Amino acid sequence: MKGYILSSKYVLQGEDEEPVIQLFGRLNNGKSFLIKQNSRPYFFIKTSDEEKAKELINLDYEPSDYTNFDKEKLTRVYTRIPTDISKAKSIFLDEQILCFESDVNFSQKFLIEKDLKGTINIEGEELTPSEEEFVDVVFENPELTKEIKEDLPELKVLAFDIETSMDLKQLLSISLAIDDYSICLITKEGKFNNAESYKTEKEVLERFKEIIQEKDPDIITGWNCIDFDFKVLKDKFAEHDLKFDIGRTTNPIRLRLEESFYRTSKADGQGRIIVDGLDLVKSSYIKLPDYKLNTAATVILKDSKLLTGADRGNEIQFNYINNPQLLIDYNIKDSTLVLGILEKCGALDLAIEKSVLTRMPIDRVNSSIASFDSLYLCELHKKKLIATSSYGGEREERIIGGFVKSSIPGLYDNILVLDFKSLYPSMIKTFNIDPYSFEGVSEDEVDKTKFVKAPNNAVFRNDTGILGNLLLDLWTKRDDAKKRKNKPASQAIKTIMNSFFGVLANPTCRFYNRDIANSITHYGQKLIQLCAEKVEEKGFKVIYGDTDSIFIDSATKDYDKAVILGEKLAEEINSFFQEYVKKEYSRDSILEIEFEKNFKKFFMPRHRNSEEGAKKRYAGILIDKNGKEEIDFTGLEFVRSDWTQVAKTFQLTLFDLMFHDKPLEEYIKKFIEELKSGKHDDLLVYTKSIRKAVEEYTKTTPPHIKAARKAGMTGIGLIKYVVTTDGPEEIDHKKHHVDYDHYIDKQLKPIAETVLQVYDKTFDEVIEGVKQKGLGSFF
Repeated sequence: MKGYILSSKYVLQGEDEEPVIQLFGRLNNGKSFLIKQNSRPYFFIKTSDEEKAKELINLDYEPSDYTNFDKEKLTRVYTRIPTDISKAKSIFLDEQILCFESDVNFSQKFLIEKDLKGTINIEGEELTPSEEEFVDVVFENPELTKEIKEDLPELKVLAFDIETSMDLKQLLSISLAIDDYSICLITKEGKFNNAESYKTEKEVLERFKEIIQEKDPDIITGWNCIDFDFKVLKDKFAEHDLKFDIGRTTNPIRLRLEESFYRTSKADGQGRIIVDGLDLVKSSYIKLPDYKLNTAATVILKDSKLLTGADRGNEIQFNYINNPQLLIDYNIKDSTLVLGILEKCGALDLAIEKSVLTRMPIDRVNSSIASFDSLYLCELHKKKLIATSSYGGEREERIIGGFVKSSIPGLYDNILVLDFKSLYPSMIKTFNIDPYSFEGVSEDEVDKTKFVKAPNNAVFRNDTGILGNLLLDLWTKRDDAKKRKNKPASQAIKTIMNSFFGVLANPTCRFYNRDIANSITHYGQKLIQLCAEKVEEKGFKVIYGDTDSIFIDSATKDYDKAVILGEKLAEEINSFFQEYVKKEYSRDSILEIEFEKNFKKFFMPRHRNSEEGAKKRYAGILIDKNGKEEIDFTGLEFVRSDWTQVAKTFQLTLFDLMFHDKPLEEYIKKFIEELKSGKHDDLLVYTKSIRKAVEEYTKTTPPHIKAARKAGMTGIGLIKYVVTTDGPEEIDHKKHHVDYDHYIDKQLKPIAETVLQVYDKTFDEVIEGVKQKGLGSFF
């Protein structure tokens, strides 16, 4: 029997409270399952500490064939229940007894030990679930093995949405949508389409539970559903003395709500995965103007909510009383929009693919350190090695950054960009950078056939490490995903591979080592500098370099010739690195530099008030396969969320004129005149995030907080405001005239002067004529 593991947890069962691993999921035949597996919690100590440990705590000590990284023998220590591990660890540490892997989650450790990922084979008797188990079948202690093919069953996804009174005291309705089924449960008597009406909130809540158990979803989602919908429902279930058990057991849903903008709230679905649609879209690197449901629906689905006004709270209450059918339709539409967004943008598919690759549950796939642990510990155990426990810690010294070559500012024709393909992962594999293979730091010469010495003197064995094999496996899977045109799988693998450096450079990772992390960035610097040197040896100027890319002046105005040159240079540099790595390190190189693009026109600005070239700030014209031109911006105001649309509109046209050798001055003057006349008022809005309670901003008061306070806003979220003659004001609470001086001085002038550098002119010189026309008063 094949299936997919959705979640793992443990419970204490029976009078003796024996720990039992519970694995929930869905079989390939469509049935939901629960696997109950007996398991004993354990961790490791050094065998040399065993006698001392026995004097401190009476536990089960068992010899093992594992060692730590120092080749010291380890003893396995069993506890009665998982929480006893942290108690034992605390006692042992007080007596200088090191513990190994004592912090690994009990149920996750079971999966690592068995090398089980998302898809598994189950051999065992199918049992009938008890009245407290809301699944189709139960297995007790079956044989479990990893399924190689990773065939996923069709997972059931249910989206829901609630509507309440503005004071949150009254639950008006709940909508649910799954597959082709959608319904609204409304606390109002009457006959309505696509709805069930009830007299009381309690009846609605009970029916909500029934539908979830009937439809048996694997995944429950919504938009901002954990911080709002689940929080309200939890309170409502408690208010009506109902158990909030909508999972696959009779245990209630548990919420962990976070007030910090930087931390994500979580919900334990008790056998179902609860994920916020908003968080899924954000974590999939999908860029939106803001992350409101209507914005996501408009951009991704070309659709919208039924009610979109700024005063929706009053509209909802009005319709509940006077037009309940509109409220029902509105409520259902919100749920179906979430399903549509997740399907269309592939955000949920991406999370599922990550889950299959890392054995992490879908709601935790973005925990990069835990994902790395899951992959690395499993492979480490196969080598009979056990890692230290993670104690966390502060970084003693910053990890060195990637290489950034000073730029040569100017306006260019045909700038070639050569880019290393997956630079950090390919370096890790090529030079065997790996905690398992790390031998320490040495300034002495090493035998290249036995050791690899990094530019920072970190030394690794010249063999095949764990990370190298993991990366090779991921590379193979990604190539396969590309062949199958499975974009979510390809993106998931790329994200996991690229996370490895960040994990190793994080002090909270159990494998953190400053020398290992710095060996990666030192190699990166060396390789990109070597690359630039080889290009310049061939007579071409490198005008900029950044971490994994170099920008080359092709020295030709012919676009097609520049493209041919870019491809030739990439081929020659790759050949160089094959020979270089073999000669210097006695290893095979998988480094690959690609000719990424050719900017037909390219502009590298100077730093403001400086003759030096900027870093990570440039723009250029790219030509797509259909011959269409597009201006590509990096680091400039056009792609920054803290600049207004008026600045972006102004910059886009300025750059277009510059790249096509057209005059700028008249456009600048005309745009300022239009701005002063009010023609661009709809483009003057700033959008900023409020990342903590407004009252907590005490040391400084940024403009968006001033606007929020004037508007009476108190919580986190997005605010849209304009700058007026009375300072910043939220757009729906604007009482004063726009301060055009601010927008000209703070938004348009810096952008114009960046471009006017090319013409040795200043903004003030250009707008001198505008001043003479009577507009000089705003300077």
